[in-house]
Order: sequence, then C-alpha cells, then structure tokens
Amino acid sequence: MEHPAPPAQAARAIPGSNPGWGIFWMLLTGVCFVAVTATVKVVGDSVPPTQAGFLRYVLGLVFLIPMWPSVRRTKLDGSLGALFLARGLAHALAVSMWFFAMTRIPIADVTALNYLNPVYVILLAVIFLGERLGPWRIAAVAIAFVGTFVIIRPGFREIDVGHVVMLGTAVAMSVSYFLAKLLSARVPAEVVVFYLSIIVPLALLPVVLPTWVPVSWVDLGWLFLCAALATAGHYTMTLAFRAAPLAVTQPVTFLQLIWATALGVLVFGEPVDAFVILGGAMIIAAVSFITWREALRGRKGPVAEAVEKTP
Repeated sequence: MEHPAPPAQAARAIPGSNPGWGIFWMLLTGVCFVAVTATVKVVGDSVPPTQAGFLRYVLGLVFLIPMWPSVRRTKLDGSLGALFLARGLAHALAVSMWFFAMTRIPIADVTALNYLNPVYVILLAVIFLGERLGPWRIAAVAIAFVGTFVIIRPGFREIDVGHVVMLGTAVAMSVSYFLAKLLSARVPAEVVVFYLSIIVPLALLPVVLPTWVPVSWVDLGWLFLCAALATAGHYTMTLAFRAAPLAVTQPVTFLQLIWATALGVLVFGEPVDAFVILGGAMIIAAVSFITWREALRGRKGPVAEAVEKTP
C-alpha cells in the first residue's frame, strides 16, 4: 500500500505553494481574529450583545462595495434565495450568542469552544450529504468532544451560562458554514459573503429595535474596528490558503488560543486555565488531523470548507 506523503512534501508538490508565507498569513489571521474578540469584550458592558452584533455588520457594509459587480452578475432563483436566507438567519443567531458569550466567559474559553465549528460541520455533512464517517473521523470527533468536556469540566467547576451559549453558538455557526458550503458550489465566494452581510443585520434589526440603547462614539469606533479586523482576517486567511495547503496552515490556528489566553490575562485580568488550553489543543489537533487526512487524499472535505469560512 502506498503511504501518503507528509504535509511538508504535500505542500512542495503543489505548484506555487509557499508554506512559509502560508504560515505567516495564518499567524496574521490569528492576530486579527483575537483582536476581534478583544474589541467585542471592550464594548460588552455598554452595548447589548445583539445590538453590538447588528452594529458590527452595519458598520462593515462599506467593505462590500468591491463585491457589487460580482453580485450584479449573479442570477438568483428561489432555491438560492432560500439558502441565503436560511444561512443568514443561522448566522444572525450565532452572532448574537457569540457576542453574549464574550460578555460572560473568558476570551480563551470562547476561542477554544469556537474550534468545535468544523467538527459539527462534519456531522452535518454525514447526515445531509452522505459523507462517510470512517474510523479515523470517528476517533477525531470523539477526541474533539472529550476536549470540550476538558474545557467545561461539568461537575468539577461551576458552568456559566456563557459556556452553554457558546456550545449553541458552535452549532448555529456550523449550520451557517454548512449552508455556505452548498452556496459556494453555485455562486462566487464574494456573493456568499455579500448576501450574508446584508441578511444578518436585517434579521437582527427587529430584535434590537425594541431594546435599543444609545451608543457612544467610542463604542462605535470599537465596533468599526471589529468589522475592519474581521474583514482583514478573512483576507489574510484567503492569502494563507492560496500560499499553502490546509494541512500546513491549520495547526497554526492553535496559536490563537495562546494569544487569546495572553490577552485575557494581560488586558482583562482573566486567570490562566490550563484545562482550557489542554481541551482546545485536543479539539484543534482533531480538526488538524482530519484536515491533514483530507489533504493527503487530494480532496476538500467538510472540515476544509468550514475552516475556510471561519469568521
């Protein structure tokens, strides 16, 4: 039986592949996404979570302008419209819960539990797309869920509602990623991003209006920075995927948890929790292993699709 090449050899086998640049861009992506969580944490006490999520998307609409020509060329039909709407609603729910969780639990906990998104996408792909759940995938998924228990430690510490909400966030976000996988096969990526960025604030508007609170210019500035950092993170992540295969860049995402922990300690006075680091390492190791296996098989499976669409 032919043995698959290791990730480094696989990277060199791809024309134009540059693992060094891929790792650099993924490092920069991690910095951007950790900074996004920091901006959300800053406004968490003064702006309600759903309103903060709404404003983050509204303030980010300016970044959609370059996408307009591609959107105009795309023909919409009923099934596409239904998928866009369903994804927007799922993502709006996920955003609201994610902003809420950020106000309740440490940044490191949010970051670690967020790694579960691709794992849930695997299960959705198995259920709805007939993806095969072989023994290696089963083992990796099991390790990821054990990592979740290590992070939350039910029965060994008090579980905050933020932890429960974050678990729900991962489910809702995985539904969004799964629908994005279906949409990406039919329309350009920028069209998928455009309609998501339009539908999410529209879906949140009826929820935030009855409980709207005045927002200071300082908080608006932080939320605009949040939108800019998220956009920059998606761009640098795209550059990373173009420069090197996921088998090379995916393990680098674990550093986000290290940086999130350091940020929580140094800026927000949150304690270091070794179990969160351990559990997060287990989850990202499981996701990285599945990504590596898919890369060696020469296919882009549901994990790779989910990783590429991480918010």
